[in-house]
Amino acid sequence: MSPLSRRRFLGATLAAAGAVAVSSVAGCANGPGVRPPKAAPRPLAIPPLAPSSRDAAGRRVVELVAAPGTSSFLPGVATPTWGYGGLPFGGPTVRVARGDDVVLRVTNRLPETTTTHWHGARVPARADGGPHQPIAPGATWEASWRVDQPAATLWYHPHPHGRTERHVHRGLFGLFLVDDPEAQVDLPSTYGVDDVPLVLTDRSFAPDGSFDEQHRNTVGLLGDTVLVNGTVAPFLDVTTTRVRLRVLNASSARSYRVACDDEAPLTLVGTDGGLLPAPRTVTGVVLTPGERAEVVVDVTPGRRRVLRSLSHDLGAVNGVARAAGADDSFDLLELRPAARLAPAPPVPARLSRETPLAEGGRTRRFVLAHNRINGRAMDMSRIDEVVPASTTEIWEFANRHTLPHNMHVHDARMQVLEPGVAAGDRPWKDTVAVPPGTTVRALVRVGPHTDPEVPYMLHCHLLRHEDDGMMLQFLVVGAGQRAATSVAGHGHG
Repeated sequence: MSPLSRRRFLGATLAAAGAVAVSSVAGCANGPGVRPPKAAPRPLAIPPLAPSSRDAAGRRVVELVAAPGTSSFLPGVATPTWGYGGLPFGGPTVRVARGDDVVLRVTNRLPETTTTHWHGARVPARADGGPHQPIAPGATWEASWRVDQPAATLWYHPHPHGRTERHVHRGLFGLFLVDDPEAQVDLPSTYGVDDVPLVLTDRSFAPDGSFDEQHRNTVGLLGDTVLVNGTVAPFLDVTTTRVRLRVLNASSARSYRVACDDEAPLTLVGTDGGLLPAPRTVTGVVLTPGERAEVVVDVTPGRRRVLRSLSHDLGAVNGVARAAGADDSFDLLELRPAARLAPAPPVPARLSRETPLAEGGRTRRFVLAHNRINGRAMDMSRIDEVVPASTTEIWEFANRHTLPHNMHVHDARMQVLEPGVAAGDRPWKDTVAVPPGTTVRALVRVGPHTDPEVPYMLHCHLLRHEDDGMMLQFLVVGAGQRAATSVAGHGHG
């Protein structure tokens, strides 16, 4: 099998396969790994916005509690779940603005130690919420920082070493939206109306209604029932001629190719790290676990449209594409436009004016194989890399395995180097897919936060692989700072 070219995969995120024949929602054929919903269509649940307050210093304070709950995904079935902020499954959407000084307090009411990581946020290492910031049962952990990054769709989830898949699978995840008041563009922006979150997850159920946490494959836990914001077979009543969908792949193993059932184009306006320089017309968007995309969909009064996940090419061999869900096709969300729609402005021709990263600096190479990075499993006490703050480097991710991987870098802004893609057109990423037999090269910039003692993580976001040891840690240091040679207090968490 020839390696999957990086141009075909476009950093493994903007991939849009050619025309695929699909049927209408009434007669669609689901893929072999996903069964038809057992429930009648339900309105799409919209995660509430997390309440916030201002403390005496003017900081925005958000309180989250992680706790057990019970959810009803299928008729007459009660499922034990975990959630944040009073929700039994998932969490409220945290919304902050560039320039805010924020305080995030997380209280753990779970029966075991957890953490809460702000995925995609530019934060000090001590506020990152990785495996070195454990929250014991009954304890409260506080993270604080000044928000200084462009508008973007981020998310939060646990990151306990060796147990991330378990905690995320039980329901601990939520969206984290960053607004930039000084760089507003005219996109749909009314939360839950024409600016709608879509958190994609998949689950299988045991006979007693609980989540099946036992049947893993080589990629991880692959469910046979897809949930969107925790809803099975959801529909959305649309009241405007355009709707902006913020799509997050919060699954631990499954990848999705998000497209319209009638092959109508989508307008891609944003990826992990924020808005694109200019909108792109695509026939679909591939999202591996942890990746996000913002798309705008045009709708016609009274004409229903279905958002689907279509089969796609992950470059996997030996049947692994099936294990990652790439062979499946199934419905995600039915859009039900009203007979009369409020007009929406056209998508602007220019979206982001962020300066692209310039090539140069050191090249670091990371070989991915057998759930190891450079032949080594994660060691909580070991420092693997020391990276200077606020410099741009080239990081090469070389997948020498038959399994797909996708690499997430904490506290980083990345741009994948694609042949023929100009610097000003590169999307901003924090998670990039690396198909088998390929090498993905990315410009990576970390900082300005520095800490010579507390590390950030680089890991595969296929959560079984992360838990099995496909993770390393790096320090970000400033001029004159001497990096620690090991991590103190690594035994907890």
